[in-house]
Amino acid sequence: MSTIVEKIAQIEAEMARTQKNKATAGHLGLLKARLAKLRRELITPKGGSGGPGEGFDVAKTGDARVGFVGFPSVGKSTLLTTLAGVYSEVAAYEFTTLTTVPGCIKYKGAKIQLLDLPGIIEGAKDGKGRGRQVIAVARTCSLIYIVLDALKPLQHKKILEYELEGFGIRLNKSPPNIKLRKKDKGGITLQTTVNQSELDLALVKSILAEYKISNAEVVLRTDATPDELIDVVEGNRIYIPCIYVLNKIDQISIEELDILYKIPHCVPISAHHKWNLDDLLEKMWIYLDLTRIYTKPKGQLPDYSSPVVLHTSKNRIEDFCNKLHRSIAKEFKYALVWGTSVKHQPQKVGKDHMLNDEDVVQIVKKV
Repeated sequence: MSTIVEKIAQIEAEMARTQKNKATAGHLGLLKARLAKLRRELITPKGGSGGPGEGFDVAKTGDARVGFVGFPSVGKSTLLTTLAGVYSEVAAYEFTTLTTVPGCIKYKGAKIQLLDLPGIIEGAKDGKGRGRQVIAVARTCSLIYIVLDALKPLQHKKILEYELEGFGIRLNKSPPNIKLRKKDKGGITLQTTVNQSELDLALVKSILAEYKISNAEVVLRTDATPDELIDVVEGNRIYIPCIYVLNKIDQISIEELDILYKIPHCVPISAHHKWNLDDLLEKMWIYLDLTRIYTKPKGQLPDYSSPVVLHTSKNRIEDFCNKLHRSIAKEFKYALVWGTSVKHQPQKVGKDHMLNDEDVVQIVKKV
């Protein structure tokens, strides 16, 4: 383990020493690829024991999972206790929470699991503290709350982002529009649909050579960076929405609060005084991007009390059927839908119909 960490430190030091310009772009690209490979080895050691440690892995329940990540003593436990009414041992000293504490809240009909992950310290991705296990659980979340102390938010924000990035977690980003197809022969071919400011054929070849890829077709449909190409080659990146929760705003001035509000994806709160929690939950709902579907049994009124909750990227009638029960899709004849996804109320639709939030659905089975 230490040898990998030492190699990472050496490469990071060399990258810090190297001036960024056209002449060094290829060398830096190569170093970044080596760094990514070493970090992957760190996450999944050769023994295969890279999974979450004891007391960290919590069974997934509910419709979505929100992980609280932050330095010790920033108020994560207080926030969880306030939101979920779950007792999470709170004390005014560091490292109180030593295992993952699950809680659950119901919001707009959806059940949201909340996980207070133990305090991350700098160097978590390099195996310091229990950071590796914590981040392994963070990778399974639908949304991450990075909880920051409003008195020192930006320095902590930068460190935590760096730790999560090192573990292949990409915050508030979409997968890059890059296509990589390995071939048996023909060398490396590069196609671009937009002008490239950083990548050219030589740099693409040197990055792929580091992964022993000598025959491949690469299509760049975005002005891509070497990091984005490495992400696609690695193939194990997780793209998770993130909200920066700036806690303890009761300890800062109104002028300072105005500045904090300008940070993208942020919600200032006071967990202790329960200030601005409505805003935090509303933003959580938007970032989770969920769709609520109400069921309507034949001859009865819709059941508005317990919606079927789908992710907006998986909101077809077929997904709705599978969420209810796997057997329903096999017996499916058609569905009747009321709501904004259809022109007529109700409208007869098939399995591929895309549903909107708060649609009402009645499934008609084959006789």
